[in-house]
Amino acid sequence: MTAQKNNTLRQHLAAVKAGERVFENAFQGIIRMILEPGFEKVVVNAKTTYDFNIFRTGRKHTIGMYDEINSFVSFVKDAAEGGSSKEMAFVLVGEPGNGKTFFVEFLCGKYRNFLSQDRNRKYTFRFLDMQRFGHYGKIKEIDSQTYEDPMILAMNLFDDPDRNRQFLAEAGGFSDEELETLYRNYRPLGACSGYIWNEIREFEDLNLDKMLDSIEVIPVPMSESLGTLTGKYPAKDKITSSAVDLLGEESIQRLLHLSDTNNPYRFDLRRGALARVAGGGIHFSDEIFKNKKDLVQVYLGVIQNRAIEIDGYRWPIDSMIIATSNNSEFNRFLSEKEEAPIVDRCRICYVSHNTNYRMQEGLTNYALGGEQRTTLAKETLHQDPNLNYAASVGVVLTRLPRSEKLTPIETMKLAAGEVAGEKSIKALAEVIDTLGQEPDITKRFGQRGLGHRSLGRSIQILKESSDTNEGRCMTAYDIFKSLERVVLDYVVEPNERAKYLEDLKTGRQLYRERIMTEMFNAYMDEPFAIRKDVLNYVNMIIGIDAENLGPDRMWKYKDPQTGELKALKIDERYVKSVEERIGLKTEEQRSSFRTSIRKIYGQKISVDPNYDFMDNLELVKAVTDVRLKSDIAGAGSLIGALANRTNEENQKLYDRMIVTMLGKLGYCRTCAQKTIEYFCTQEDES
Repeated sequence: MTAQKNNTLRQHLAAVKAGERVFENAFQGIIRMILEPGFEKVVVNAKTTYDFNIFRTGRKHTIGMYDEINSFVSFVKDAAEGGSSKEMAFVLVGEPGNGKTFFVEFLCGKYRNFLSQDRNRKYTFRFLDMQRFGHYGKIKEIDSQTYEDPMILAMNLFDDPDRNRQFLAEAGGFSDEELETLYRNYRPLGACSGYIWNEIREFEDLNLDKMLDSIEVIPVPMSESLGTLTGKYPAKDKITSSAVDLLGEESIQRLLHLSDTNNPYRFDLRRGALARVAGGGIHFSDEIFKNKKDLVQVYLGVIQNRAIEIDGYRWPIDSMIIATSNNSEFNRFLSEKEEAPIVDRCRICYVSHNTNYRMQEGLTNYALGGEQRTTLAKETLHQDPNLNYAASVGVVLTRLPRSEKLTPIETMKLAAGEVAGEKSIKALAEVIDTLGQEPDITKRFGQRGLGHRSLGRSIQILKESSDTNEGRCMTAYDIFKSLERVVLDYVVEPNERAKYLEDLKTGRQLYRERIMTEMFNAYMDEPFAIRKDVLNYVNMIIGIDAENLGPDRMWKYKDPQTGELKALKIDERYVKSVEERIGLKTEEQRSSFRTSIRKIYGQKISVDPNYDFMDNLELVKAVTDVRLKSDIAGAGSLIGALANRTNEENQKLYDRMIVTMLGKLGYCRTCAQKTIEYFCTQEDES
């Protein structure tokens, strides 16, 4: 029986030479996959870092994790270039629910897609017509147990290395330089492949053509459920787990066929998780330090030697080992001093929670789910337009450590790359650096707080409440009650619980300020009314000292968004009212504030012409207050008018605002009424 014509070893060599197929190790494949789609420079927490496009594509992609992804890419790149990383495992350590497993599974999914492309596909070989030897029983064909690449076989055709090089040069047409590159990934054949190939050599009396007829080149199966190319080994309990799950074991079934008991093929390596990813795959060990000691010792040998060893037989493997662990399990492991060698063989990467509330909105969308939500009665369930903001702000505040230099809101704004009054991003960088010196990992920036699962639980609690089902709407204010319930039920440490509850109070205050803006927009019957007024204030303080300002106080300027020339009447009373609301009493204070706003304008507009100052909470709140308090003559204030609807005029105002909220601002009747009711109370005012 001979191999099919297009599956011979010579054909494979020609395809590699022509660039139709590639021969590379796992690290080289992964780094090529990451770098080919490109990357961008970004500034995160005052430090320049890189954002790799591959991790930002797909329906459900990774969000944030800049430092962790950069560490991972550097690790893989170092290993691909033959650095010390190739003898190490990459271990993500962090609190539960911060995206460690999600990141690894996302990476594995991308790698599978990458390998499914024709050029990148992995190949292995199969030994044919095994009955002719007489001692393989009914076994007709044998695949390489560790999915060895056909190029590895080509490098081990003969005992003489020079003869192998000569064959590659003649059959494949590789130059000396290309051979040097190929041989950087040289490894001997695994025990059973080497044993069988030796038998073929002797049987065919070193006749190369006949030897090669015994080989068929086949693609490595891509089925995810088989655990080939990307495999996961979850930590099991101490009784059921054994080294067999990783390495494989002697197969009774094979021994019934094999008359030669010295044949290493009697070991079934595919019974273990490592052999299935040994041909350039990724082995993912979930909660690696939860495994019992002897299993961790097995990992130590595999990570260091990159080989499966059973009873003195060796099968070299080519795979990247990536693992996860939670903080408490890792700390327990570290406290056992005799376990130091395994940690020494790992590149530990501490994963923090996401601390950017703008990015958290994407993660909150994941928690809310992509399907159409319904009530228990199968009626459509509406989502309050402020729900995502309220939930994101709530959970992010719990993740930010307390600091004497910055208030929680300032920390939150700076972590999202936004303006926080007079405080600069350098202040946040100093806080992060100071906390980074803490030997206790959990005290570092972003390491503690409500994780993604806690957020998911709070949304479950919100969905199951009778208020949500009766009103057919998930209202934003109710998410704080759900988050508080999660804190009380799941956070054990009293100090942490107290901090989280305090953070949720701050979150309510931010939500209240958001509602003030929404109410004004509804009152003005204009979705971006406050945004316009904020930009008017900014343009007024830029034009207030302009030389071409006439007695009518009209100032002409070029709109950076449209490039059109616009005219604006400078209203000094309005400017002063806003500044008084901010608390600027003296001329020096006003001048200093205006200078800082002009400076921000100069820095931001040049990069982003659409920048609108809406992240400057202090300014937005002041503008909102001025407009709310001054616009409604006779009713005292908008709150008074909405709360007291006994007269017809106030009722008309209420109805008009409800219509605007339903038609233009994305509310339903339930959340519109609840939002107005909340607006009319004095709760959560900062």
